[in-house]
Amino acid sequence: MRATPSRLVRLAIVVGVAATALTGCSKDTLAQQYGDGTTKNYVSGDGTVTEIKPADRTKPIEFTSTTDQGKSISRSTYEGKVVVLNFWYASCPPCRIEAPALETLSKKYASQGVQFIGVNVRDEADTSRAFARSFKISYPSVVDTADAKVQLALAGQRGPNATPTTIVLDQKGRVAARVLGEVNENVLDTLVGDTVAEGK
Repeated sequence: MRATPSRLVRLAIVVGVAATALTGCSKDTLAQQYGDGTTKNYVSGDGTVTEIKPADRTKPIEFTSTTDQGKSISRSTYEGKVVVLNFWYASCPPCRIEAPALETLSKKYASQGVQFIGVNVRDEADTSRAFARSFKISYPSVVDTADAKVQLALAGQRGPNATPTTIVLDQKGRVAARVLGEVNENVLDTLVGDTVAEGK
C-alpha cells in the first residue's frame, strides 16, 4: 500500500532538501559523479516510499546469515524490536551518499531497541569491512552475495528491487515500510519513528 496523502505531504517536504544537498554532502568521487548525473550504466530506485498498514502486513521474514565479521545474525534475535535492513554495496554511489544518514539514525534509535543491519549484495567481507571503516558505520552488515539468504527471505514480499533499498520491519518482523533508492534521513526518521510508536 502506498503512503497516505497526508504522509506523502509530510515526506515530500524533506525530499527537496535531499535534492539540494545531494552534490554537497560528500567529497567521495563516486558520490560526486552520481550527484552530477555523470555516472554511466547505473540503475537505482527513485526514492519511492511504500508504507504498509499493520492490518495489511504479511508474515514475518526470517533469516539467519553471517556478518562481514564472521558472526551469525538472525532476524528472530530482535523479536519485539524494529529492524531496519539496508541493501547496499561499496561502489554504489547513492549507497555512499546515504551512509552517514543511516549511521546517524542507527545511533538515534539504538536506545529504543531499533537494530540497523546492512545487507551487502555484491562485495566480499573485506570490502564490506573497509566500507564500514571508511564511513564509520557501527551497525553490522551481512554478506549476502553467495547465498542471498536475506534477499530470499523477502521473496514474495516488498523486497529490495533496487540498490540501495531500505526496509523497515515492525516488532513482529513484518515489512512495514520500504524506500527504493537513496534514502533521505528525515523520511527514514519518520518511517522508523512511526513503526517504533506502534509498539507503545
